[in-house]
Formats: sequence, C-alpha cells, structure tokens
Amino acid sequence: MHSAIQARRDGLADLRARATLATADFYAKIGLSAPASAPRFQAVNKGNMWHIIDRKTGKTCGFCGSYLAAQQFVDAMEAAATRKLVGRQ
Repeated sequence: MHSAIQARRDGLADLRARATLATADFYAKIGLSAPASAPRFQAVNKGNMWHIIDRKTGKTCGFCGSYLAAQQFVDAMEAAATRKLVGRQ
C-alpha cells in the first residue's frame, strides 16, 4: 500500500478512536453508560434462503438455508469483526 494512503488510514483510525473515547467520556459525565453499537451483520430472509448482509457496506456476505444457520453465521461474522478479521483488503 502506498505510504500516503497508509498514513491517511492510520490518521482516520486514530480520529475514530478519539471520537469513541470522547463519546464515552461525555456519557460518563452525565452518569450514563455509552450506547452499544448496532450489529454490523444482519440476516435477511429472501425467498427460501437467508442472506447475511454487511450493514456497513450493504453487500451480501453469505447465504444460509435455515434461520439457525444464518444466526450462527451472523454471530461468527460479528466475532470476526470485533477481532478485525472481516473487511481486510
């Protein structure tokens, strides 16, 4: 990756982290806990299949034949996203 692009990505990641901390600080000042972030992945029924949709990009990430399998897939994708294993280019 080009050094300018990498520097910009690092800068944006730092700004995002600062914004998250600032939000938590503001909520701490008024005595409330910070709001939980919305789930990134969502299972949507389309026909006879369940589509797993990344709400960040709006793209379909996978398909499952049953609701239970779709929820397990969503849970796995959420866990991978928190470990930053999803979305690497």
